[in-house]
Amino acid sequence: MNNPPSFLYPEWPAPSNIRALTTLRVGGVSESPFNTLNLATHVGDNLDSVMQNRAIISSELELPTEPVWLEQIHSDRAIEAIHRPMPEQADASYTSKIGVVCAVLTADCLPLLICSNDGSQVAAVHAGWKGLLAGVVTNTIKALEKVSSHNQGYMVWLGPAIGPNCFEVGAEVRDDFVRKHLGNESAFVQLSSDKWLADIYHLARIELTKIGVNDVYSSAACTFTENESYYSYRRDGQTGRMASLIWRES
Repeated sequence: MNNPPSFLYPEWPAPSNIRALTTLRVGGVSESPFNTLNLATHVGDNLDSVMQNRAIISSELELPTEPVWLEQIHSDRAIEAIHRPMPEQADASYTSKIGVVCAVLTADCLPLLICSNDGSQVAAVHAGWKGLLAGVVTNTIKALEKVSSHNQGYMVWLGPAIGPNCFEVGAEVRDDFVRKHLGNESAFVQLSSDKWLADIYHLARIELTKIGVNDVYSSAACTFTENESYYSYRRDGQTGRMASLIWRES
């Protein structure tokens, strides 16, 4: 390892017991095209390298436990963060337990880190356009509200994702979002008769506003253009994944 790992920390007024961050691509042992801090086991990287990278961030961040990794499938499914023999198929996890680390992996898709205003609950969400369209963000907030004994309100940080000037989608994607909610129209800019630029950050904000979550903060990063810091599937094809983590310390 040539350099120590680097992390992106949210700029948000979270309670003092909340720890949250996104890993950057530097500071690990993986070789090209996964160089260097790839944390995903499903992208073709050497498994020993991935395990070393996970051990590196665990040590550097003094994680209380191994993160609860998911088998992400671009769904609307949010589950309680519990360590299982094999990662469960879902695209969000949540917990109210101290020391349980919620985690999602991304390389252009939008990671959302969520905490309750009183610091009693946390969640991590993987939201590509399919997950956003399916309602994974809404389902995660509803899951948090269901297990809460009182309505404490939530704040959300939108981590690094592909930027609005780089995320090209087909007309059918735009049409599906507009059919879901007319307000989503403002998140698209037309390029041609069948091509549009989509602002995934804006789409997430629209959904959050619809369900009453207005305390939303953003990294405003672009994984596609900031190649030294972030992995990007759209830019590179075969590549690594960053991890976005959140947990309660007390």
